Amino acid sequence: MAYVEGFVVAVPAANKDVYRKHAKEALPLFKEFGVTRMVEAWGDEVPDGKVTDFKGAVKATPDEVVVFSWFEYPDRKTRDAANAKMMSDPRMASMGQSMPFDGKRMIMGGFDALVDDGEGGAAGYVDGVLIAVPQERKADFRDYAAGLSALFTDHGARRVVDAWGDDVPDGKVTDFKGAVKAKDGEAVVFGWVEWPTKAARDEAWGKIRQDARMNGMPMPFDGQRMVYGGFATLLDA
Repeated sequence: MAYVEGFVVAVPAANKDVYRKHAKEALPLFKEFGVTRMVEAWGDEVPDGKVTDFKGAVKATPDEVVVFSWFEYPDRKTRDAANAKMMSDPRMASMGQSMPFDGKRMIMGGFDALVDDGEGGAAGYVDGVLIAVPQERKADFRDYAAGLSALFTDHGARRVVDAWGDDVPDGKVTDFKGAVKAKDGEAVVFGWVEWPTKAARDEAWGKIRQDARMNGMPMPFDGQRMVYGGFATLLDA
């Protein structure tokens, strides 16, 4: 199971190529610090929600697109050491001065994987999700997520990950807790489903909605505050 550093960012649509270039240039440095995988996914189907949504999570303006991304580490110790290096490395400071987005609205946090299923491989398309789950229902959520993971992989998903909030800081402008309107006693879950292509994902969802197993999985959380969307992969390395 991986330890995950999750991010959600609002990027001006006009900066898509610049953002991709920025991420590619940063990749060797992140790998040097211990990141085993870095994925950047560009908002493609990011719906408006009645209570919460990805756009609201990062206060995206009409000319901005939401990016869903993550780093993978073997464990939290490696992640903490990497963050310490990032904070002190002058190369990171230089990159921070040229970010093609508003860093004050970026949300980030550390998550411990509860469910990590599938063979993996390059992800052509990603379904991303944020959920607020009562702490006392962690075991129930793990069972629920495992059931969904089996359903998704049966219908062609390459990998399914649900990671439990472990180091999720409060932000001055935006944060993960605000994204899902988390209440006292709730943890934030950062999760995703990896698909080979968007076409494969769309075909799978048509079958998943009709799968009888979906009706037998009561959600151990408030589904009205779940944040979700579809993202096209910009970088997977």
